[in-house]
Amino acid sequence: MRKQRVVKLFSVFFVLSALMVAVFTGAASAKAPGDYKMVLILPGPINDQSWNATNYAGLVAANEELGTKIEYVENVQASDYESTFRNYAERGYDLIMAAGTQFDEAAQRVAPNYPESTFCVINGMIAQKPNVKPVLPKEYEASFLAGIIAGKTTKTGKIGLVGGFPNKLMIRLLNTFEYGARVGTPELKAARAYANSWDDVALGKQMAASMIDDGADVLFFYANQVGLGAIQAAREKGAKFVGFASNQNDVAPGTVVASVFFNFKSMYVWAVGKYLAGELEPIVNEAGIAEGIVDVAYTDEVSPEVRDLVSEAEKAIVDGQLLRFLSQFPEPLD
Repeated sequence: MRKQRVVKLFSVFFVLSALMVAVFTGAASAKAPGDYKMVLILPGPINDQSWNATNYAGLVAANEELGTKIEYVENVQASDYESTFRNYAERGYDLIMAAGTQFDEAAQRVAPNYPESTFCVINGMIAQKPNVKPVLPKEYEASFLAGIIAGKTTKTGKIGLVGGFPNKLMIRLLNTFEYGARVGTPELKAARAYANSWDDVALGKQMAASMIDDGADVLFFYANQVGLGAIQAAREKGAKFVGFASNQNDVAPGTVVASVFFNFKSMYVWAVGKYLAGELEPIVNEAGIAEGIVDVAYTDEVSPEVRDLVSEAEKAIVDGQLLRFLSQFPEPLD
């Protein structure tokens, strides 16, 4: 009897010991956030006061709040997208992020060869199992708010809008901007063009000047550094500008009347946090106004009435009542 008791006690001790070893081994082998090799690939400079600056701010926030050590590389040209992905994957990077839907196809091509790396395109639209896991801000929601501000700012009834390239996301974004601009002003005219560039400042200035000369007194450019040239033209010619992607109000006070921008700090903390928790899935992960990643910064150029209208639109989007919100206004013209 005593022998059986001893055997049982020994068995219990053995099991407990094995469990303790497993627990401590697991704890020792688990990576800390700072142990992961992560990088963000940017198509432009981090000081462009637009898309690249916004993404870089997200990187900084993730590092500060999560304890990660995300690196970055800037000014990566389209011809180097694939080689840059491969470079970091070959070096064993765990998470390789890239800022812009223009990286989608390169990530899709490279990822199958490096299953141990996760590829996350910010603003991406292509997910691919097991390791292509894009995060997509609902930019069209933000551009709708920017459109409302532009439509209530114009005095001539004509606005100008320019996108970087006519891809699917950009077209949808500009469509919703125009729709927002016509809220309450269905007769408004909009001139649209595409720069086919993200970094040609001189081109942006030229395009903006031409639109202003044709009667547009409010401009909206979503084309990274191209937009900086547009702001210059607007300032010189007395037109107004609605900033986008980042807070551009200080770029040209008196010219930029408001900015609708993305809180990429929150979005990066959320996305990287999901990755660290093993919860980032190979789907297109969308986030917008309801998720708290869209902000609006006003100047004194925007009246309280317009601010209230924008707030009403934001609430309608969060509550899923946008159609009810729009029903109080005349139908926009085609």
